[in-house]
Amino acid sequence: MLSLHEYIALKERLIQGEINTDEAKSRLWENFKDGKRAWHTKDWKERRRKFLKDKCEICDSKETLTVQHLSHPKKFIEYTKEITRSLTKEFIHINSEIDKAQLEEHVKNNYTYEPIQLCPNCLNRKPNIRTRKSPKFLCTKCEHEFNEPSYLSVEELISIFYRNPDAIEVRDKCFTSKDKWHNQHNLNNIKYWHQRSLVQKSQLEYIEKKALLLYLVDTIKYLSFEDAITACKICASRYDLHQMDLCPECKKHYKGIKYDTCISCLPESRKNEVLEKLSFNKEMMDIHRNFGID
Repeated sequence: MLSLHEYIALKERLIQGEINTDEAKSRLWENFKDGKRAWHTKDWKERRRKFLKDKCEICDSKETLTVQHLSHPKKFIEYTKEITRSLTKEFIHINSEIDKAQLEEHVKNNYTYEPIQLCPNCLNRKPNIRTRKSPKFLCTKCEHEFNEPSYLSVEELISIFYRNPDAIEVRDKCFTSKDKWHNQHNLNNIKYWHQRSLVQKSQLEYIEKKALLLYLVDTIKYLSFEDAITACKICASRYDLHQMDLCPECKKHYKGIKYDTCISCLPESRKNEVLEKLSFNKEMMDIHRNFGID
């Protein structure tokens, strides 16, 4: 596990081009060990001792004080996803169209097509399937009975998509990816993920370097206690587990950190409104639980 000063030095070397992204990642990840955390290091413990105040900055308690971080670094892969998503949005804005033949080839190579059944008479989608009567299918629109439904080919579906990307025929997720995930997509999804993969391939070095720098900046912020306070064990657990802190009005009840006060300190009219809403939500949760609905 690297120390704070080593993280800072690694970030500067990456910015100055003294090492490339792969070298920086190798230096970073090789120091991670299973079960090893920043707060286990001697560097952390020494700076923690100097940082902690003599009482909780939330409730003034002096019992079991700890460092409470108000923000945490994300996983490296989350930074890469955010950057890739942003770059893909820019790419699509400039290059909204993709060659039809290219998309067709991509679909055939990477997806299994499971066509939607159609009425051969009126091409209505998803006819009723009968288990005891013959013919097997019944169209609910034109009432045509038949044993063999019609299907659109991949080429026909893509042609419809290029004429009208919002057409009802192309909305179904009738394509399953051939990778290990077996995700189901419609043509809009496929087009987006294909364009995203083009961005990833063409800008991989930029994406990874920017993501790593963002990761290092947030990790340095975390390790340096820049966005941290001294908190007692109770306030720290309330903050981490339930996103709650002490009400500044009464200094008695805890509230969600996004709210200004606890329910007890709200004006009477607003308090009744909130209590009624909470009561309704509880009733609905009980009903769902009784019916086995998660």
